[in-house]
Amino acid sequence: MVWCVTVMQAQESQEVYSFLRLPVSAHVAALGGDNITLTDDDPTLIFHNPALINGVSDKSLNLNFMTYMEGAKTASASFVKGVKERATWGVSAQYMDYGTIKETTVDNIQTGTFSAKDIALAGSFAYMLNNAISGGITARFISSTIGSYSSAAVAFDLGLNYIHEDNGWSVSAVAKNLGGQIKAYDDEFERIPIDLQLGVSKRFVNSPLRLHATLNRLNRWDEGFSKHLAIGADLLLGETIWIGAGYNFRRSSEMKLSDGESESNHGAGLSVGGGLQLQRFKLQVAYAKYHVTASSLLINATYTL
Repeated sequence: MVWCVTVMQAQESQEVYSFLRLPVSAHVAALGGDNITLTDDDPTLIFHNPALINGVSDKSLNLNFMTYMEGAKTASASFVKGVKERATWGVSAQYMDYGTIKETTVDNIQTGTFSAKDIALAGSFAYMLNNAISGGITARFISSTIGSYSSAAVAFDLGLNYIHEDNGWSVSAVAKNLGGQIKAYDDEFERIPIDLQLGVSKRFVNSPLRLHATLNRLNRWDEGFSKHLAIGADLLLGETIWIGAGYNFRRSSEMKLSDGESESNHGAGLSVGGGLQLQRFKLQVAYAKYHVTASSLLINATYTL
């Protein structure tokens, strides 16, 4: 059943490696699942906008885990290192395990089992172009195995961030997963999830409130405006605690189920989270739904060496 759902998702999106669209940062997940403008000391932002790692503490090591649909789990890790005053580099890895899947004939007779896994390994570099603008690049190698079939791809993320600390503005543009397959599962090469994004965050002066809005999939503008939008808000309670919530309009629309009389998305689209950020240790947690069959819990743990 898991495999059937995965295939259906791939057919709808006509893309492979859809795990790259899942949030890795719990803070991003809490704010609607798409955010490229957070400028916190958070190494998980390397997965969302490589330009943002210039604001991360030197020698930050990060581990993450997220529950997904039944039988599927995803984990990731990153390490960020500063270079002199203006440069930062980082390495990261993502792993998606879809569990054990039944192998059956067309007559629904089970003949065995197989597994499916996705892996992505990446290196990132960011540089402060001036005191307000930072640019970054990520190079990523992707590998996927489904039973006896396998594929591979190479992709790049390009990111820019502008921050005006006095007025609380942060504006970013990111091009994610620019590239393509270098080895197909079979004879036909498939599309990877290229994603052009624009985002803005605004913290109100002398206030703990910060608002966020991100437009995603701008390279595929074939749907209504709202399906490209994720919004969120968080409260920064002192220097150590944040709580936040968000709403993803696309997720809400895609997960609506009908019983013939009414429709409901059962809370899909909404997300919440919070975090504890000490000087050397950070713990962040977010709750959301990324699949119709289950809710997801995303946990980030970071330690600065």
